[in-house]
Amino acid sequence: MTITGIISALLVGLLIGALGRLVVPGKQRIPIWLTIVIGIVAAFVGSYLAGLFGYRNSGGGFPWLLLVIQVAVAAVGVVLAAGAYGRRHRGMLRR
Repeated sequence: MTITGIISALLVGLLIGALGRLVVPGKQRIPIWLTIVIGIVAAFVGSYLAGLFGYRNSGGGFPWLLLVIQVAVAAVGVVLAAGAYGRRHRGMLRR
C-alpha cells in the first residue's frame, strides 16, 4: 500500500468514525485513535455488507447508500467500544 493509500484510509476512517459518533446520542468517552480504527473497520465491513446485499453504484455519482451503511456500522462499533472502553477505565479509577 502506498503512502497515499494509507493517508486516504486514515482520512476516510476519521470521517466515517466521526459520523458514527455523531449518530450515537450522548457522550462517548473513547479516544480519537479508537474512533479512526472503528471508522476504518466500519468502512470495510460496510462495503462488504453492501456488496452482500447486491448494492452496486452502477449509476455513478456519490454512493449515498454505501455511506449510510458504513456510518450505521460505525455507530454500532462506537456503542460497543464506548461500553467496553468506559467500563474498563471506570473500574481502574475506583481503586
